[in-house]
Amino acid sequence: MAEQDAKVTHDGAGRRARLRQKLAESGGDALHDHELIEYLLALAIPRRDTKPLAKALLREFGGIGGLMSADWQAIARVPGMGDTSIAAIKIVQATMLRTLRNEVAARPVLASWQALLDYLRADMAFLGVERVRVLHLNARNMLIRDENMGDGSIDQAAIYVREVIRRAIDLGSAAIILVHNHPSGSPEPSRQDIEVTRQIIDAGKRLNIAVHDHIIVGANGHSSMRAMGLL
Repeated sequence: MAEQDAKVTHDGAGRRARLRQKLAESGGDALHDHELIEYLLALAIPRRDTKPLAKALLREFGGIGGLMSADWQAIARVPGMGDTSIAAIKIVQATMLRTLRNEVAARPVLASWQALLDYLRADMAFLGVERVRVLHLNARNMLIRDENMGDGSIDQAAIYVREVIRRAIDLGSAAIILVHNHPSGSPEPSRQDIEVTRQIIDAGKRLNIAVHDHIIVGANGHSSMRAMGLL
């Protein structure tokens, strides 16, 4: 897909220089959300005034979190976005997630709980469909596998007890953490979430596989069934 480039006006070029100076002198916190995206896009399509495009993207996806989590095809539907500019956004997302995931993998998960929550929120909070994943831990609570168990509709993804336990056996997991997101934004667990979690706990006990928690993430925050006293 070809980029829809146009010459940058003199004012646009001057604005880009001002953003660069602000970034160099005061850091990223000095820039508004649309300015961060504007400058990122300018690196990918330098002959275009990217401010209107940055604002259009943030409106379309509800902010930076939604934009970074949007899939390639969804971003491509925004007029003015081509493969080069989409790749710029996705490489930033990939770098951010790699950094957060490395922090989680470096220490026992239970000792780096906030790092885990930061990683899960960045990766899942703004997804448009419900996704189920299982974090597999060894006896020292180190992460040995982070697996996506499947995506569902906009408001439901199935968690199959047998599949979760069988995979834990295959990997030799000593413990697991269940995770899924709510595209509605609310992280409150449903009755079905609680029921299936308890079924997995019961199945795991018979095989000495602990279920440390079931975390639900959404745009409005996260919930921990363990902290809520539901496990």
